[in-house]
Amino acid sequence: MARIVMKFGGTSVADIDRIKSVAQRVKAELDDGNEVAVVVSAMAGVTNQLIDYTRSAARLYDLREYDAIVSSGENVTAGLLAVVLQDLGVSARSWQGWQIPIRTDASHGSARIEAIETTEMSRRLSSGEVAVVAGFQGIEPERQRITTLGRGGSDTSAVALAAALGADRCDIYTDVDGVYTSDPRIVKGARKLNRITYEEMLEMASLGAKVLQTRSVEMAMKHGVRLQVRSSFENLPGTLVVDEEEIVEQAVVSGVTYSRDEAKITLRSVPDRPGIAAGIFGPLAEAAINVDMIVQNISSKEKTTDLTFTVGRAEVERALAVLEKHAESIGYEELASEHNVVKVSVIGVGMRSHAGVAQTMFGALAEKGINIEVITTSEIKVSVLIAEEYLELALRSLHSAYGLDKV
Repeated sequence: MARIVMKFGGTSVADIDRIKSVAQRVKAELDDGNEVAVVVSAMAGVTNQLIDYTRSAARLYDLREYDAIVSSGENVTAGLLAVVLQDLGVSARSWQGWQIPIRTDASHGSARIEAIETTEMSRRLSSGEVAVVAGFQGIEPERQRITTLGRGGSDTSAVALAAALGADRCDIYTDVDGVYTSDPRIVKGARKLNRITYEEMLEMASLGAKVLQTRSVEMAMKHGVRLQVRSSFENLPGTLVVDEEEIVEQAVVSGVTYSRDEAKITLRSVPDRPGIAAGIFGPLAEAAINVDMIVQNISSKEKTTDLTFTVGRAEVERALAVLEKHAESIGYEELASEHNVVKVSVIGVGMRSHAGVAQTMFGALAEKGINIEVITTSEIKVSVLIAEEYLELALRSLHSAYGLDKV
């Protein structure tokens, strides 16, 4: 017997027929002798509709009421799945975040989980009852108000619950059947990975892969929760996300991923003096603008430097406004931005013990005539910024260069 947490996203519970299909999946796990808790998202499109309702109701709205509104979609899904399971003869009940309770801080709209009390739920699981949990939500202690965990928070709910329950595994059901070496819509030779490490999955999630939410992977790695990414629509083995020790031999590179959510900002002829970087990035940090890739070059003008960095595309206008506001103290001569760029990354824990990974990347791109604008590296990844028009060519070339294509 194993204790399993199953999480189903919005597309998996998009209508009653899909909820009935989910119920059959849950019943199959129960029939195999396992204890099962299920975490569900709102039905596809419902959360966006609730957000739109809130914004239409008031331009400046109370975030506490926003959480009360947008969390209701998960309540509906949990109740419906419990009803369907009961109709199949399965003992089941729905749980809202406050009923468990899932205790969070008071950061409405983006709360962080502080504790989960599972004594009663654990007792019921042991008796054969299925717990159907509304994901994405919790309760803050001071005023006992409903909180939400931010978009994608149901993944975080599932991993946190699995950790609290001491579950043997947390299965994340989605519209893909696992984690691939690259985007199979672009790279026809992309392969599904049987296993991937937490660190690799975390890098993939943060660098554009949409399979798992970053916070959920961080939490799984911290608490040692074994994750499995599985398809909601096909009964196939998925991809296990596990500790590095569980993978016998590491590939040098496990995947090639990308992010279109990039924009490049360049400050030209900035005075080359101590403290200039703090004068640029300090105000951006105060405005909660996240800066990613950074490169600094000596300018053609004496005692000046050119500085380039990237931000999310949605943050470009705010970033430019902040830099223009501080133009006098920074002292740059020109401020420019560019949207038509993408970030391409190669990822693999095997990089730690293999030299030449970056050179393979640079050589493969050079062979195709693709210019690299910015480079960043870490222990297990190399990322480059290139013109968006070369994205597909770059992905396919790198996938082949590292021997990742299907045999």
